[in-house]
Amino acid sequence: MTREEIESREDESMMDAPQINKPKPEEFFNVNYLRIYYGKSPFSFFLTIKTFDLLRKPNNKYIIDGKHPGCDEYYFGRREFSFTLENDVYLRYKSFKNASSMEDAIRSHFPYKIDIGAVYSVDPDKRHAYSQTGSNVFTPVERELVFDIDITDYDDVRYCCSGADVCSKCWPLMTVAIKVIHTSLTEDFGFKHILWVFSGRRGVHCWVCDPKARRMTNEQRSAVAEYFRVYKGNENNARKVALMGYSLHPFLARSYVDYLKGFFEGELQATQSIFSTKDKYEKILAMISDEDIQSELRGKWENSARSSLSEEAISLVRWEQLKNTLQSKKHKAPTLRMCVEEIVFTFTYPRIDLEVSKQMNHLLKAPFCVHPKTGRVCVPIDPNNCDEFDPLAVPTLSQLIEEINSGGSRMDVDDDSDDSDTSLLGKSVKFFRSSFLEPLLKSCKEEIESSYKTKIGKSKDSLSW
Repeated sequence: MTREEIESREDESMMDAPQINKPKPEEFFNVNYLRIYYGKSPFSFFLTIKTFDLLRKPNNKYIIDGKHPGCDEYYFGRREFSFTLENDVYLRYKSFKNASSMEDAIRSHFPYKIDIGAVYSVDPDKRHAYSQTGSNVFTPVERELVFDIDITDYDDVRYCCSGADVCSKCWPLMTVAIKVIHTSLTEDFGFKHILWVFSGRRGVHCWVCDPKARRMTNEQRSAVAEYFRVYKGNENNARKVALMGYSLHPFLARSYVDYLKGFFEGELQATQSIFSTKDKYEKILAMISDEDIQSELRGKWENSARSSLSEEAISLVRWEQLKNTLQSKKHKAPTLRMCVEEIVFTFTYPRIDLEVSKQMNHLLKAPFCVHPKTGRVCVPIDPNNCDEFDPLAVPTLSQLIEEINSGGSRMDVDDDSDDSDTSLLGKSVKFFRSSFLEPLLKSCKEEIESSYKTKIGKSKDSLSW
């Protein structure tokens, strides 16, 4: 059964814990490793649940007891989860009464992937019972604002890798995307509780968890997504970016000056040498609307084809020639005025999967899952230090198992544990808790208490009459 939604499924009996055998070097992912990971690493899924659904955690001053009168005790039970099992078996619209029942399901099914969806008006697992009433009561009512950026969407502008492959030369495209989007989310929209997560293979996910973000309608989400849209063409268009007017929008201008221009002229030229060969520079010449300028630059570059300069140096020289030529002739046509900026945006601006952001019912992989193709854990990324993030250094499932075998640090480290910085996932968990989880829960507590006090105040005012 492939990608087939299963409406109901009896819980499988929990299997005996497997022997912790040292993995072979070539093995990085299998269901036996998952059993150990889920058995030894409760935070791998519980941190995610606690982040979004305010489960009770004793002795945590930021978390509200689920019995607080301001809490919605059925909130967690209306959250959708999906499990992808071995052989691509797909279980969607899973929901759980509490954390314990979810733990039992995870340790019973050992899902290859766990996705998180929206909070619905009714329990997703019982949606068909409600549909028989004749009214459309099953609808998403709350969901984090999410963004999905995949390196495969940059295949036309990176020359080191293609498809799902990624390396140190092309990953900086993801780093720039994080910087551009995170800056806008905080400065333009005022969001505070933002989590960036490595997808485990070839991209990044962003979770915006502020209350005003979670309560956005689909129309509002679409408006935010469109705010970030720059690419207007498709793969068959030579000119994929069309910047209209005499100046850039303030958001685009900031992105260009602070991040894109320097990256394009520095690291991207050094690693991709985008002007070094005819095949490469013809793509860029096609973005210039004036054929005379195209011919002039092509003639210069063809005559210097046997230069003794390095590929990086050749690219830098040709880029300066292009800029100077366009600058001297931009009076010829309005379309040339923003041509330099359009080229930079085409190569460096974030390529967001906008449809994922527009609809509340889209699913997104849970943080701390393990990617089945690479075995790497979906760890958080610090947006303030994203230049330091190396996707190829992220721990794999087999490395975590070996850490257990060696008698070293536990995977489920605490903030104050001596292992918090030395274990393979210690720093990731510590960052997740201190920089994202606790500030978010503190904010949620304040919002719930404020809302409850306002409600009580209104109730007293009405009784006084």
